[in-house]
Amino acid sequence: MSRAFDLDLQTVEQEIEESGGGGDGHTDRSIVLGTLDGTKDEREWFEIVDRGDVLVLAVEGELSELAEGLVPRVKERGGSLVHFREFLLVTPADVDVDSSRL
Repeated sequence: MSRAFDLDLQTVEQEIEESGGGGDGHTDRSIVLGTLDGTKDEREWFEIVDRGDVLVLAVEGELSELAEGLVPRVKERGGSLVHFREFLLVTPADVDVDSSRL
């Protein structure tokens, strides 16, 4: 059964552009979509966030096992991880996730 949801990626991209790249001059930022299922090395996911991009990962499996190496690395750099429905949103330190409407 497929569940419909409203994820406004355009608004997220717009907010990233408006933030100006966190003062490092890096303005070509992206939202990277992927699947967290254990087939990709967690270092690849971390490198995406470390360069300033946002990850939206569909979680296929046990989140605590699949993200156990990614979580401490992201948090060490001041980033955020938010589990929302079947997705894990991973952001660099200068991108806030507003969950106040949940």
